[in-house]
Amino acid sequence: MVLRLSKLFLRTLREDPADAEVASHRLLVRAGYIRRAAPGIYTWLPLGLSVLRKVEQVIREEMAAIGAQEVHFPALLPKEPYEATNRWTEYGEGIFRLKDRKGGDYLLAPTHEEMFTLLVKDLYSSYKDLPLSIYQIQNKYRDEARPRAGLLRGREFIMKDSYSFDVDDAGLDASYNAHRAAYLKIFERLGLEVVPVAATAGAMGGSRSEEFLHPTEIGEDTFVRSAGGYAANVEAVTTVVPAEIDYTNAPAADIRDTPNTPTIETLVDAANQLVPRGENDGGAWTAADTLKNVVLAVTLPTGERQIVVIGVPGDRGVDLKRVEANIGTYLPVAGEITVEAAGEEDLARNPLIVRGYLGPGMSLGTPLLGLEGAAKLLYLVDPRVVSGTAWVTGANMAGKHVFGLVAGRDFGWDGVIECTEVRAGDEAPDGSGPLETKRGIEMGHIFALGRKYAEALELKVLDQNGKQVVVTMGSYGVGVTRAVAALAESNHDAKGLIWPRAVAPADVHVVAVGRGEEIFAAAEQLALELEANGLEVIYDDRPKVSPGVKFGDAELIGVPTILAVGKGLVDGVVEIKDRRSGEAENVAVDKAVDYVVNAVRSK
Repeated sequence: MVLRLSKLFLRTLREDPADAEVASHRLLVRAGYIRRAAPGIYTWLPLGLSVLRKVEQVIREEMAAIGAQEVHFPALLPKEPYEATNRWTEYGEGIFRLKDRKGGDYLLAPTHEEMFTLLVKDLYSSYKDLPLSIYQIQNKYRDEARPRAGLLRGREFIMKDSYSFDVDDAGLDASYNAHRAAYLKIFERLGLEVVPVAATAGAMGGSRSEEFLHPTEIGEDTFVRSAGGYAANVEAVTTVVPAEIDYTNAPAADIRDTPNTPTIETLVDAANQLVPRGENDGGAWTAADTLKNVVLAVTLPTGERQIVVIGVPGDRGVDLKRVEANIGTYLPVAGEITVEAAGEEDLARNPLIVRGYLGPGMSLGTPLLGLEGAAKLLYLVDPRVVSGTAWVTGANMAGKHVFGLVAGRDFGWDGVIECTEVRAGDEAPDGSGPLETKRGIEMGHIFALGRKYAEALELKVLDQNGKQVVVTMGSYGVGVTRAVAALAESNHDAKGLIWPRAVAPADVHVVAVGRGEEIFAAAEQLALELEANGLEVIYDDRPKVSPGVKFGDAELIGVPTILAVGKGLVDGVVEIKDRRSGEAENVAVDKAVDYVVNAVRSK
């Protein structure tokens, strides 16, 4: 049916909403696609729902093409399955928990791995039933501390999540690759540029993980890529590790008085005054010659707070997201870990940490950083700190630094962690050239989960030999509401939205411009003929609205083709405008329908 603006549940806004931070949020609200219900929670209006359903339809078609079948789970779920996998605790404050009238514990599902696993366990028991891929498109809930950017980071959102079930790892590889190919087709059909990048599995676990990132300056994720084809989320980038150095003939470490040098900059200045170096000795001291020891506070899923110290080259900053992604290897807990710079209270509980002059242990096997009487803290280093490298670093005494402290000879560490900021120009780990950095929005994430959830929930089948084996799984997510926001973000101009045809709420927006009955009659007829030719039509039939407002609304709403019926009708022509290019053409009234139909079907 033709959507008539005189009847459509729609009110456009001239001003941006006060809480809008990004273009997609501003325009989706102003154009009448969504309305805010609460922080991070939005109501979908008719035009928005139309775009959302078209995104979902593309996803459904590509899932069907790889043989995946659709199911639908409730959003309100019992506690017990999440207890079995320990995620009831691991999620911490990130989920919505509630009780029923009998005191039973429930949650609003942030994701459904447990439910998919239990469903397959309930119905299947033989290798003959596999492989299997099932999916749903469902609302998810996460208690975001700071919801922002409209649909891009909300408390309620819609995801497509699918899961594959296979008997062995070869089957998992095939399922993973099928989903990966399907995702590339989905985003291509939506007209949304994405870059598949290597990613960390995080709390989800598994042997392999990739994100599909849409490049944009407002993205919350940073990724890198090289001209030679390497691409990874910064959390998953691995450092090119320098070779170890023979320190047999290295001079002994030397402690020097370095008053008023609590920063790397002041330390470098002092080093060049106290121990000047010539060109044959490596040239002037730089921040890269110093070892900066950063004190971090790690909050575990249990709420416990733990101090960790990380040694990094002084010319490198610490990336807390990279620390969060990689520190789990060294902590005996499962679940979400948060990391921040240690605060005053943290340092007060560890008074032997000398601020500004902190160093690693002065000999192998000593307690915390060489401080007698101090409790042993976890000490990790950047991969560039390899055996034989010599550093200028804190001597664990106020106003003193040590020169020539040799890694492996004078100090050791509990582990190596990828933790520093990745820079443009760093070498790609696969040798494919220097890296460039980009920002991106995560549109999809796929995981080769393996047997983590199947083992926890005892999902097994009988194999060809009649032996029970644990099923291996994959998990694959697409942010559906996030895709709508990303499309709006990358398809707009100063006047409003410009939807790709695949998801636009209509194919053509007919505008009756003027007051004459003949104008409205002609516009009505064209709208009906376009609809009869299989096109979706919005018709602005409002009789007492000015041409400026009508054109402004048409450009704000963003349908790809605008057909204006106005004073040109006396000459037998209408104006047909391409919303994206801005090009307009006068077309004879009796040719207008064919013109628009051909334009729509050619794209």
